[in-house]
Amino acid sequence: MNSTHYSPLIFELSRPGRKGYSLPASPWGDAFSVDGLPQTLKRTAPLSLLPEADELTVARHYTNMSNNNFGVDTGFYPLGSCTMKYNPKINEELAALPAFTELHPAQDDDCSQGSLRLYDELQKALSEIGGMSRFTLNPYAGAHGELTGLMLIRAYHLDRGDTKRTKILIPDTAHGTNPASAAVCGLQVVEVKSTPQGTVDLDSLSELLGDDVAGMMMTNPNTLGLFETQIPAISKMVHACGGLMYYDGANLNPCLGVCRPGDMGFDVMHINLHKTFSTPHGGGGPGAGPVGVRAGLECYLPNPQVEFDAATGLYRQVFNPKGLGQITPHLGNFAILIRAYAYILSLGSEGMAEAGTMAVLNANYIRERLKDFYDLPIDDVPCKHEFVFDGLREEYGGAHHDASHIRTLEVAKRLLDFGFHAPTIYFPLLYHEAMMIEPTETESLETLDRFIEVMKQIAKEAHDTPELLHTAPHTTPVRLPDDVKAVKDAKFTYTPPQPQ
Repeated sequence: MNSTHYSPLIFELSRPGRKGYSLPASPWGDAFSVDGLPQTLKRTAPLSLLPEADELTVARHYTNMSNNNFGVDTGFYPLGSCTMKYNPKINEELAALPAFTELHPAQDDDCSQGSLRLYDELQKALSEIGGMSRFTLNPYAGAHGELTGLMLIRAYHLDRGDTKRTKILIPDTAHGTNPASAAVCGLQVVEVKSTPQGTVDLDSLSELLGDDVAGMMMTNPNTLGLFETQIPAISKMVHACGGLMYYDGANLNPCLGVCRPGDMGFDVMHINLHKTFSTPHGGGGPGAGPVGVRAGLECYLPNPQVEFDAATGLYRQVFNPKGLGQITPHLGNFAILIRAYAYILSLGSEGMAEAGTMAVLNANYIRERLKDFYDLPIDDVPCKHEFVFDGLREEYGGAHHDASHIRTLEVAKRLLDFGFHAPTIYFPLLYHEAMMIEPTETESLETLDRFIEVMKQIAKEAHDTPELLHTAPHTTPVRLPDDVKAVKDAKFTYTPPQPQ
């Protein structure tokens, strides 16, 4: 660790007796003061585990910590498969309106009509965008949406008395959480191989089909950034054996306004609102992973659902007897839904279509300008919103499974020295030195050009001065750790640094 950048923990800054607040005497007398509280409401032990610090120390501590963070407002995220696009501030302002923030989730429907209307209009907009019949907005995140969609597929089969459908087919180019979600749902994961061109192998798929298949999960475009052109044939094959088609909407962004999963033959889908509709992303949430279904599957959506009652002119929360039950206590992370709703209304249909095509243009622009420096395994078809390199080209010192050469990890760490977040690396698992890059549509041409020039410079450094990459990063608060020592000599307790 670089000691010049070390930020002490707030507990290290604590001093006994320090306070950052003072409570004035109550103007209503002792009955309304802390001293006037009944003894049963007072603590019997001091808050000894909490730090004691003055306000200025606390303010400086958290300000300094935030300056060490990297966020979409501070720099470029070329983060493949996990779209990190700019979050418009107008969306934040709308989500902070008191009429939303001061609404209690347990309030009666009669006095929550505006929020219920927003919920219903957003699910209708997502249904139109996805080509689905209806959406639930209740899931808390993309993976939560995956689990919800798979539970829905199981409920569909069990409701028909078809109990032996326990297999879920997942291509080797699918989104990384798909196998985990299927396993949590109690389904057996069966991998579908890809062709050398990076798309689903229909011959491999046909050998796996049978009356024990519950469905097939597909990410489209897949994690290589390639559009699956055989989806109509795949849908026909899976449906013919009685299975359902599940669309992982993590990569929906480039498809906006161009194509719809429902029109391709998908029965169930989820959408990551943070990836496609520009809501906050990272830090463990909050998030949202709405799930949509085709006509005929609406009854299995989780409760509660929001419907408009034409007889009374009011929106109501309703509970369907065949629904999955409640997957969240109320109507999901509602403040995130507000942001997505504002984003959709701001762009409109034309704006969303432009966003999708610009994401594709930006990705292909970077790919074409860097493919002479980095190994591009599949270069005979355009990518969509993202693409995957297999490390540096050999003439620039690429690893090619030789540990003495430059690895993708070293390229990623060197990028940090230039103020760029690293892209997704070593995923998908199809390539040993995978580097997945996704620029999104919100980045300017100047930002893309700067990133391209830095990536070229790193490639030249790898050839001319490889030690620069072997020892990177050089300018970050935490320098290059000894990975082997970290594993062999792991420390599980914290010891603060001693004063010099």
